Amino acid sequence: MLADKTLVKKLIPQDNPMIMVDGLVFNDEESTISTLTLSKENIFCKDGYFHEPGLVENIAQTAALRSGYNVYLNEESPSIGYIGSLKKMRIYKLPRDNDKLTTKISVLTSLMNVLVIVGEISVGSSLIAEGELNIFLQS
Repeated sequence: MLADKTLVKKLIPQDNPMIMVDGLVFNDEESTISTLTLSKENIFCKDGYFHEPGLVENIAQTAALRSGYNVYLNEESPSIGYIGSLKKMRIYKLPRDNDKLTTKISVLTSLMNVLVIVGEISVGSSLIAEGELNIFLQS
């Protein structure tokens, strides 16, 4: 693992209760993989399920984790990002509030302060959600 919960908190601009990633598993020039172990204390868990806004935020925070890790390696501070748009979001199944999510983002385009990514969220070997996000990074 490249980063555990303690380091993840330093790599992203979000703070509790809005942290939706808890591990960095993989990172290279094209993609990043994060984890999140859900609990009923999560603000997006209700009635035993992790709901849609949390899934979108999980993909966005995986992108933030990617940026934060890359600047951390260069001893810089992470940028704040804003979701500009969401496209082709498909949610096949809501995860339970005790599932472990594995989220992979792939960078489609990185131009100036705009990042276009595709995210895929899985529980075990089952794809539960996917979508494309445009993220604007504050410079």
